[in-house]
Amino acid sequence: MNRIVSMTGAAVVTITVFLFAVCMIIDFKFGSYFVCMLLPIGYIMMTAGLHRESPEDRKVPADIGMALAAVYAVLILLVYFAQTTTVNLEELNGQAARMIDFQKGGLIFNYDLLGYGMMALSTFFIGLSLKAGSKTDKWLKALLMIHGAFFPGCFIMPMTGIFTDMADTGGNGGTIALLFWCAYFIPVGILSFIHFAKKSDI
Repeated sequence: MNRIVSMTGAAVVTITVFLFAVCMIIDFKFGSYFVCMLLPIGYIMMTAGLHRESPEDRKVPADIGMALAAVYAVLILLVYFAQTTTVNLEELNGQAARMIDFQKGGLIFNYDLLGYGMMALSTFFIGLSLKAGSKTDKWLKALLMIHGAFFPGCFIMPMTGIFTDMADTGGNGGTIALLFWCAYFIPVGILSFIHFAKKSDI
């Protein structure tokens, strides 16, 4: 059961990130918000598998990675549940729209960046806990740990106001950056699936 759940989580991560990229390309905002609520569930399932098999001498980074995965999930579910319910169904104007509508930047957008910053830290610590033997596992470990480099930008840049300015001026910079992230993270899901598929048990 551990192996099946972990493989399912890796598959969910791969599929949801791919669908997120497609939704951005075709400008289907509701779809991109909806799949973003499924991604953290798959990520927790995948991370729990990596946490479960971590060696005894690497349990501390594995525990930290798992805890940060939960923080990421809570923040992201709150952000995108608000977009698919309150923002989608109600007419918001003025300061309320500025704060809650993801497209306008503001508080909810900053929470989203904080959430993905927590995800980046989570992948770093989970990667640190992974004992890589095969070539694919070494790639997985490297991608997980390098992904941690996204944390400083997600954590610090919202404090500068740069993303609010980008929301005001428009442009495709944000979409391009997110598509780059999708291209980076899809291999994480695929390699994790391969990793669990090779295991007889976890």
